[in-house]
Amino acid sequence: MLFATECTSYTKKGNQVTFNGKDGSKLSLTMNSNSVIKIWFDKSGKLTRTNPSFAVVNEKLENIGDIGVNEESSAYEIFTSKLRIRINKNPMQIQIFDKYQKLIYSDFKDQGHVSDAKGVKACKVLRSDEQFFGLGEKTGTLNRRGKNYKMWNSDRPCYSVTEDPIAKSIPFFMSSYRYGIFLDNTYKTEFKFGTESSDFYSFEAPDGAFVYYFIYGKDYKEIQQQYIALTGQPIMPPKWALGFAQSRGLYTKENQALEVAAEFRKRKIPIDIIYQDIGWTQNLQDFEWRKGNYTNPKAMLKKLKDNGFKMIVSQDPVVSQKDNKQWAEADKLGYFVKDVRTNKAYDMPWPWGGNCGVVDFTIPEVADWWGKYQQKPIDDGISGFWTDMGEPAWSNEEDTDRLNMKHRIGMHDEIHNIYGLTWDKVVKEQFEKRNPNQRIFQMTRSAYAGLQRYTFGWTNDSGSGSDVLDGWAQMENQVAVGISAGLGGIPFWTTDISGYCGDITDYPAMAELYTRWMQFGIFCPLSRAHHEGDNAVEPWMFGEVAEKNTKAAIELKYKLFPYLYTYSRKAHDTGLPITRGLFMEYPNDAEAAKIDNQFIFGEELLVAPVLKKGERVKRVYLPEGEWIDFNDKKTEYLGGEKLPYKAPLNTIPIFVKKGSIIPMMPIMQYIGEKRDYPVTFHIFPNYEDEKASFTLYEDEGENQDYLKGIFSLTYIVCTTVSSGFNIDISPEDKGFYQSDKRNFVLSILTDKKPTSVSINGNAATLVPLEKLNIDNDFSQQWSWDENGKKLLLKTPDQRKKINIKINN
Repeated sequence: MLFATECTSYTKKGNQVTFNGKDGSKLSLTMNSNSVIKIWFDKSGKLTRTNPSFAVVNEKLENIGDIGVNEESSAYEIFTSKLRIRINKNPMQIQIFDKYQKLIYSDFKDQGHVSDAKGVKACKVLRSDEQFFGLGEKTGTLNRRGKNYKMWNSDRPCYSVTEDPIAKSIPFFMSSYRYGIFLDNTYKTEFKFGTESSDFYSFEAPDGAFVYYFIYGKDYKEIQQQYIALTGQPIMPPKWALGFAQSRGLYTKENQALEVAAEFRKRKIPIDIIYQDIGWTQNLQDFEWRKGNYTNPKAMLKKLKDNGFKMIVSQDPVVSQKDNKQWAEADKLGYFVKDVRTNKAYDMPWPWGGNCGVVDFTIPEVADWWGKYQQKPIDDGISGFWTDMGEPAWSNEEDTDRLNMKHRIGMHDEIHNIYGLTWDKVVKEQFEKRNPNQRIFQMTRSAYAGLQRYTFGWTNDSGSGSDVLDGWAQMENQVAVGISAGLGGIPFWTTDISGYCGDITDYPAMAELYTRWMQFGIFCPLSRAHHEGDNAVEPWMFGEVAEKNTKAAIELKYKLFPYLYTYSRKAHDTGLPITRGLFMEYPNDAEAAKIDNQFIFGEELLVAPVLKKGERVKRVYLPEGEWIDFNDKKTEYLGGEKLPYKAPLNTIPIFVKKGSIIPMMPIMQYIGEKRDYPVTFHIFPNYEDEKASFTLYEDEGENQDYLKGIFSLTYIVCTTVSSGFNIDISPEDKGFYQSDKRNFVLSILTDKKPTSVSINGNAATLVPLEKLNIDNDFSQQWSWDENGKKLLLKTPDQRKKINIKINN
């Protein structure tokens, strides 16, 4: 057993304090803010690293002025406005207290930082009630306590509900004791949350700089927002990316794409995107349309575009050797990862296309070379890429020969986990260079912390390969995997709806699983149905009932677009996930912390998808507060307990918090089909003298003006008063407004039919419910729905303040 050394002195430079160990080691603390500390332990005392951080883009979070160090006989102490940091001298040990002197975080005895030939390990005190969340896209329960995890991007199709590692490495986690740790080390790091002892947990790295960030916050949201401040804001997707997408492993033909698109429109199932998998290209990865499969790609893409479709094509990070002039070109230019044994291009086996050269995206000249190639299908009319196989594939832990790969900036053991990140960076930057002011769509499988600056994600190849009908457990765990992705800074993600794995031979038998996967999947911010090979997973394949129910689910996604897009902007601004674990919204609710198969969508809606075969009554946990059934918009429930909820195949259990406003739009066949659509604000009023509010966000949706502050906001506040309701709508346009020919519609849940409704002091006209024309009549009217116990009111949106008084 190794032990921490004695601390003998310190030096100070600006916001950095370096403590010197008796054995020559150094422990550096940099105050990035009053609540974020960069901690760097180096046994050699050199405090050097081979590469700068690939994840951290902003360390100057706050100017906290001069750092003072108080020396006592047994310790040094540093104070910020939020923290007291104590460095005990013998052994050298970190302890961090909040400003109320509560111990938040502590090295475990003399094992806070220990080093040997195997690397560096940090052991920290583990409290009996401490819980851990995070590490990005990982399987298993949301609470990581009692489990071990590795960071090594792995190609694991049909992964189990406990398999680790999988495709992404995001070494950031949060503790219920109100702190987070981001271990910024790209090697195969390991995290052991109490599996070695009930007294401590640990994280370790076999090589490289042992740098981690301690992040203090009042709750999980504040901690995650500071992690995002360090690693960068998520990019916003183009608005059509939030629609529905259809894919298949053998979507690789022009006629097929046109036929599938036509069938969706014929059946009036909303959809925005059709994918093409890797077989679309002639060779890996020359970005040429496969001869014989595509006769006129430009005409195909124009026809799709004219019908409201976008096409996304895949790309792999390799170039196949066989009969490929691109391989000879790249090899001559020296653009491949080298084999350290021969100093020639590493000969990489690949799942298709034969042996390949692995493109080295850390070579600066590669970026422009790759960018020219990928621009070819963009010029033809495609709308984006999914970057697949970026681990790179077939380089899992057992594939030890890959460790002989030498990249320009380091050996593969250091670069493996950031290989996909370096590729995604090139794809985005080259897209933006050649397509100015346009948002990229890029969805990736494998990456490292900070990927949110360049790309979106999907949760790899889920489902059961041995028996496709046995994919229920994998589907259920996709809820937790997706919530965890959001905790890693990936707010925009999807599961493969239907599960990628397994041959479908009995579609009627698969219909229930497909339906329930869709009902969950439409709440993934990006929603894509995808399956391996030529297994078709279009909604009509599973029979009339499944088509009806999945169509209804997809239609709900489109109706919720204004709500989802608003939270997409919030995700960009804050980095907070859209699909949130209950623990994030209810951190003091012990029961909420145990829930892995429900989620909060945005902040107002709770979704409890049915995830078990044959289940028709779902036991739903509603946290504290009052909740309203979002399906019937009227039944109320008191939270704080589990309740049975009837959920036949046509029902998704969805609940809305009392005191909420949910903006929705009419069903469209694709996002942007109509510009002048009415926005309906569903208002679930609060108690007397209390408010319900929402701020609707809108922008152009495809360009990058949102980064320049060009967008519009609509503030709506409903105050419950003794006589009824007082509603204020206040627009704020910043160089953009959605429409000057649309209505705002208010749907207000209330027990009594109002006696009068006035808008800006003028009486609105009462009309029968069936006469209320919200689409193209712009008079001020209201109706009463006796069955739904709700008031419906419409008023034109003229981008002026509106005051509405409703008297009961």
